[in-house]
Amino acid sequence: MDAAVKPPRKALLALLWLLPLVFLALFYFYPLGSILTLSLQRGGGLGQAVAAVLGSPAQRSVLGFTFWQATLSTLLTLAVGLPAAWLLARYQLRGKSLLRALSGIPFVLPTLVVAAAFDALLGPRGWVNQAAMSLFQLPAPPLQFVNTFGAILVAHVFYNATIVLRLVGDFWGRLNPRIEQAARSLGAAPWQVFLRISLPLLAPALAAAALLVFIFNFTSFGVVLVLGGPRFATLETEIYYQTTALFNLPVAAVLALLQLLCTLALTALYTRLSARLSRPLELASTRAAPRRLGAGGRLLAGLYLAVLVAFFLSPLLGLGLRSISRLTPERGQTQVQGGGLTLDYYRSLGEDPRDNIFFATPSQAIQTSLLYAGGTILVSLAVGLPAAWLLATRQQDLGSRLLDPLLMLPLGTSAVTLGLGFIVALNRPPLDLRTSPLLVPLAHSLVALPFVVRSLTPALRSIRPRLRQAAAMLGADPGQVLRHVDLPLVGRALLVSALFAFAVSVGEFGASALIARPEYPTIPVLIFRLLGQPGAQTYGQAMALSTLLMLFTGVGMLLIERLRIADVGEF
Repeated sequence: MDAAVKPPRKALLALLWLLPLVFLALFYFYPLGSILTLSLQRGGGLGQAVAAVLGSPAQRSVLGFTFWQATLSTLLTLAVGLPAAWLLARYQLRGKSLLRALSGIPFVLPTLVVAAAFDALLGPRGWVNQAAMSLFQLPAPPLQFVNTFGAILVAHVFYNATIVLRLVGDFWGRLNPRIEQAARSLGAAPWQVFLRISLPLLAPALAAAALLVFIFNFTSFGVVLVLGGPRFATLETEIYYQTTALFNLPVAAVLALLQLLCTLALTALYTRLSARLSRPLELASTRAAPRRLGAGGRLLAGLYLAVLVAFFLSPLLGLGLRSISRLTPERGQTQVQGGGLTLDYYRSLGEDPRDNIFFATPSQAIQTSLLYAGGTILVSLAVGLPAAWLLATRQQDLGSRLLDPLLMLPLGTSAVTLGLGFIVALNRPPLDLRTSPLLVPLAHSLVALPFVVRSLTPALRSIRPRLRQAAAMLGADPGQVLRHVDLPLVGRALLVSALFAFAVSVGEFGASALIARPEYPTIPVLIFRLLGQPGAQTYGQAMALSTLLMLFTGVGMLLIERLRIADVGEF
């Protein structure tokens, strides 16, 4: 009996290991290694290239600014997110799901949409500056927001606050409140309860959230490039500049290698901390006995949450209003002024304003993005489900501990470097995918894979081992256990993972800008093209497309909130 069962089990385990490892080897390490090898060969070798970069004061300044802006952005994100995480975790409040969904929408929006939203609200022709100029009869916009360091920090908080709400808030809500109640009954003051009991228990979640926020800030591209402007350079924007403007591949390769090493160390630490979050400390359901605030507490909490909702909602509303405002340039001026409400920009999404056969219309870009998103869902689930099952069921194996940080690497790798790697490596048989429609979904799947794995792994870990053991004792083989026990119990997590993959795919810009064929652009790529064209018509179409993309991701996040399992999850 054992001899007949063990070989199929070993074959199944080998297949589960091969799927994620082969996928990463072919579409991550091979393209990345190809572009790095090509770049360093042209630079005379690794030693010379590294010496040239580290010996340059300009490059050292870029490295220092990258760490500085990521650190400051992380601290600000924690300062904004922690009070909200505490309120949502411990108290009975209306609109919890709405706030969580609103905070999650920016996280999956492409940088171009966020840049357009802040420009529509706070830019030179934004609603705030227009209102101030009209009210006080000012000749020029009084608020200088775009191309400032403050714009970078605000946008990073806008993007990443949801990580603190979800990671820290979920864990905080699952801490058994009886521990704090026992301390208070013994005479401990509220601040003593927090410092000596709550904070030590929250430390893994706080550290994991801070590390994840830092990683996203450290590798931020569009925010720094679009909202920061040319005065501010990080490793990511410098890689882009060295590659596209100076064609200095050796320097770009060394910068990408430094970024990759830093990200690998950070992700390895993050995965160790996130594993501690699943340990059964003294946890309770997030729905267990939420407390009620007093009258004064409700007032303060209401004011704070109202400000937070306005922070998340006002740029999005500003973008939506701009998409239905008739834009007409005044004579002799380049500034676009509003001229009433209209739906003309949405009606014109099927038109090509340039009348160019090689230029896709906005409606064609929407269809293309939806097809790419469907392919991304299939690929990321096919690879992510086996990887999540291995991480959940074989936590103590050395292979699982190594696989976990490897799966996070694509999030911390330069999209420009990965895109160039696809172009360089996947251009000859047997992997000649330059003209294949699979190229973009494969790139999107790399970005979506960490989200899929992070959504599935906690759900799989929550399955009681006794259920699997009972099925095995009744004669079920591993495949039957997977089909009849594991999959039905994680069905909602699968839907959440699919929605994450969809949202990531329709919003991805960095890799798509390099590898998408000109006649088959995605929505973000076409928005970038339209924003680069003169005229109110193309600008209005860009605003309409940005609003539609915002709605796509918003609906996805609302569905995720309704489907996700409240007691488990890392995002």
